[in-house]
Amino acid sequence: MSKLESCIDLLLTRRSVRRFKPDPVPDELIRKILDIARYAPSAANRQPWDVVVIRDRRKIEELSKLHGGAAPLANAPVALVITCDRGVSPISYQVDCAAFTTYLLLAAHALGLGTVWIQALRNPKEIKEVIKAPESKEPVAIVAMGWPAESPSPKPRKGVDEFLHTESF
Repeated sequence: MSKLESCIDLLLTRRSVRRFKPDPVPDELIRKILDIARYAPSAANRQPWDVVVIRDRRKIEELSKLHGGAAPLANAPVALVITCDRGVSPISYQVDCAAFTTYLLLAAHALGLGTVWIQALRNPKEIKEVIKAPESKEPVAIVAMGWPAESPSPKPRKGVDEFLHTESF
Protein backbone atom coordinates (compact mmCIF):
# COMPACT_ATOMS: atom_id res chain seq x y z
CA MET A 1 0.00 0.00 0.00
CA SER A 2 1.43 3.40 -0.98
CA LYS A 3 1.80 6.25 1.49
CA LEU A 4 -1.14 8.02 -0.14
CA GLU A 5 -3.31 4.91 0.04
CA SER A 6 -2.33 4.43 3.71
CA CYS A 7 -3.33 8.01 4.53
CA ILE A 8 -6.66 7.66 2.76
CA ASP A 9 -7.25 4.30 4.48
CA LEU A 10 -6.60 5.92 7.87
CA LEU A 11 -9.19 8.63 7.15
CA LEU A 12 -11.79 6.19 5.83
CA THR A 13 -11.44 3.56 8.57
CA ARG A 14 -11.60 5.72 11.70
CA ARG A 15 -14.78 4.96 13.64
CA SER A 16 -16.35 6.12 16.86
CA VAL A 17 -15.61 3.34 19.35
CA ARG A 18 -17.92 3.19 22.35
CA ARG A 19 -16.79 -0.06 23.99
CA PHE A 20 -13.29 -0.48 25.34
CA LYS A 21 -11.14 -3.20 26.83
CA PRO A 22 -10.17 -2.52 30.46
CA ASP A 23 -6.45 -2.53 29.59
CA PRO A 24 -4.66 0.70 30.53
CA VAL A 25 -3.37 3.13 27.91
CA PRO A 26 0.30 3.93 28.59
CA ASP A 27 1.21 7.55 29.33
CA GLU A 28 3.86 7.45 26.60
CA LEU A 29 1.20 6.58 24.02
CA ILE A 30 -1.04 9.43 25.14
CA ARG A 31 1.93 11.82 24.95
CA LYS A 32 2.69 10.59 21.42
CA ILE A 33 -0.93 11.19 20.37
CA LEU A 34 -0.86 14.69 21.85
CA ASP A 35 2.50 15.36 20.19
CA ILE A 36 0.89 14.58 16.84
CA ALA A 37 -2.35 16.48 17.58
CA ARG A 38 -0.44 19.68 18.38
CA TYR A 39 0.21 20.06 14.66
CA ALA A 40 -3.48 20.80 14.06
CA PRO A 41 -4.17 24.12 12.38
CA SER A 42 -5.36 27.06 14.46
CA ALA A 43 -6.11 30.69 13.62
CA ALA A 44 -2.87 32.69 13.60
CA ASN A 45 -1.17 29.55 15.00
CA ARG A 46 -2.42 30.49 18.47
CA GLN A 47 -2.81 26.86 19.60
CA PRO A 48 -5.32 27.74 22.36
CA TRP A 49 -5.85 24.17 23.56
CA ASP A 50 -5.19 22.42 26.83
CA VAL A 51 -5.83 18.76 27.58
CA VAL A 52 -6.71 17.21 30.93
CA VAL A 53 -6.02 13.46 31.04
CA ILE A 54 -8.36 11.68 33.44
CA ARG A 55 -7.92 8.13 34.70
CA ASP A 56 -9.71 8.53 38.04
CA ARG A 57 -12.77 6.25 37.82
CA ARG A 58 -14.90 8.55 39.97
CA LYS A 59 -14.25 11.53 37.67
CA ILE A 60 -14.79 9.49 34.52
CA GLU A 61 -18.07 8.17 35.94
CA GLU A 62 -19.17 11.71 36.77
CA LEU A 63 -18.40 12.87 33.23
CA SER A 64 -20.21 9.84 31.78
CA LYS A 65 -23.46 11.04 33.36
CA LEU A 66 -23.41 14.54 31.82
CA HIS A 67 -25.81 13.56 29.01
CA GLY A 68 -26.83 10.43 27.10
CA GLY A 69 -24.05 10.77 24.55
CA ALA A 70 -21.42 10.74 27.30
CA ALA A 71 -22.24 7.16 28.40
CA PRO A 72 -19.25 5.56 26.56
CA LEU A 73 -16.96 7.25 29.05
CA ALA A 74 -18.15 4.83 31.73
CA ASN A 75 -16.15 1.95 30.25
CA ALA A 76 -13.18 3.92 28.91
CA PRO A 77 -9.88 3.56 30.76
CA VAL A 78 -9.03 7.18 30.02
CA ALA A 79 -10.86 10.41 29.22
CA LEU A 80 -9.28 13.45 27.63
CA VAL A 81 -10.98 16.79 28.23
CA ILE A 82 -10.03 19.31 25.57
CA THR A 83 -10.41 22.92 26.60
CA CYS A 84 -9.73 26.11 24.71
CA ASP A 85 -8.64 29.45 26.05
CA ARG A 86 -11.04 32.18 24.94
CA GLY A 87 -8.46 34.83 25.81
CA VAL A 88 -5.87 33.34 23.47
CA SER A 89 -8.29 32.87 20.57
CA PRO A 90 -11.50 34.79 21.32
CA ILE A 91 -13.15 34.39 17.93
CA SER A 92 -12.06 30.95 16.74
CA TYR A 93 -11.36 28.97 19.92
CA GLN A 94 -14.09 26.39 19.25
CA VAL A 95 -12.97 25.79 15.67
CA ASP A 96 -9.31 25.63 16.70
CA CYS A 97 -10.06 23.01 19.35
CA ALA A 98 -12.30 21.07 16.99
CA ALA A 99 -9.36 20.78 14.57
CA PHE A 100 -7.09 19.70 17.45
CA THR A 101 -9.63 17.08 18.55
CA THR A 102 -9.88 15.72 15.01
CA TYR A 103 -6.10 15.35 14.81
CA LEU A 104 -6.15 13.63 18.22
CA LEU A 105 -8.79 11.13 17.04
CA LEU A 106 -6.84 10.34 13.88
CA ALA A 107 -3.52 9.96 15.73
CA ALA A 108 -5.13 7.60 18.24
CA HIS A 109 -6.62 5.53 15.40
CA ALA A 110 -3.24 5.39 13.64
CA LEU A 111 -1.74 3.99 16.85
CA GLY A 112 -4.44 1.34 17.30
CA LEU A 113 -6.61 3.01 19.94
CA GLY A 114 -10.34 3.54 19.80
CA THR A 115 -11.97 6.88 20.57
CA VAL A 116 -15.29 8.62 20.56
CA TRP A 117 -15.78 12.39 20.56
CA ILE A 118 -18.22 13.49 23.23
CA GLN A 119 -19.37 17.05 22.83
CA ALA A 120 -18.88 19.27 25.84
CA LEU A 121 -20.74 22.39 24.77
CA ARG A 122 -23.96 21.86 26.72
CA ASN A 123 -22.32 21.14 30.10
CA PRO A 124 -19.30 23.43 30.39
CA LYS A 125 -19.92 24.43 34.00
CA GLU A 126 -20.14 20.83 35.23
CA ILE A 127 -17.06 19.79 33.25
CA LYS A 128 -15.08 22.75 34.56
CA GLU A 129 -15.97 21.72 38.10
CA VAL A 130 -14.74 18.16 37.55
CA ILE A 131 -11.40 19.28 36.07
CA LYS A 132 -11.08 22.45 38.18
CA ALA A 133 -10.60 24.56 35.06
CA PRO A 134 -9.94 28.29 35.25
CA GLU A 135 -12.67 30.61 33.95
CA SER A 136 -10.90 31.27 30.63
CA LYS A 137 -10.72 27.56 29.70
CA GLU A 138 -13.81 26.42 27.81
CA PRO A 139 -14.45 22.68 27.46
CA VAL A 140 -15.02 21.86 23.81
CA ALA A 141 -14.74 18.06 23.71
CA ILE A 142 -14.25 15.01 25.84
CA VAL A 143 -12.62 12.02 24.18
CA ALA A 144 -13.22 8.54 25.57
CA MET A 145 -10.13 6.51 24.71
CA GLY A 146 -8.94 2.95 25.07
CA TRP A 147 -8.19 -0.28 23.30
CA PRO A 148 -11.25 -1.07 21.16
CA ALA A 149 -13.58 -3.86 22.26
CA GLU A 150 -15.65 -3.46 19.08
CA SER A 151 -15.14 -2.82 15.38
CA PRO A 152 -18.06 -0.65 14.26
CA SER A 153 -19.16 -0.81 10.66
CA PRO A 154 -19.20 2.39 8.65
CA LYS A 155 -22.39 4.43 8.97
CA PRO A 156 -24.18 5.68 5.84
CA ARG A 157 -22.77 8.96 4.57
CA LYS A 158 -24.35 11.62 2.41
CA GLY A 159 -23.28 11.58 -1.20
CA VAL A 160 -21.16 14.53 -2.35
CA ASP A 161 -24.01 15.76 -4.56
CA GLU A 162 -26.19 16.13 -1.46
CA PHE A 163 -23.99 18.88 0.01
CA LEU A 164 -21.93 20.27 -2.88
CA HIS A 165 -22.88 23.71 -4.23
CA THR A 166 -21.01 25.72 -6.82
CA GLU A 167 -20.71 29.49 -6.41
CA SER A 168 -23.86 29.70 -4.28
CA PHE A 169 -26.77 27.66 -2.98
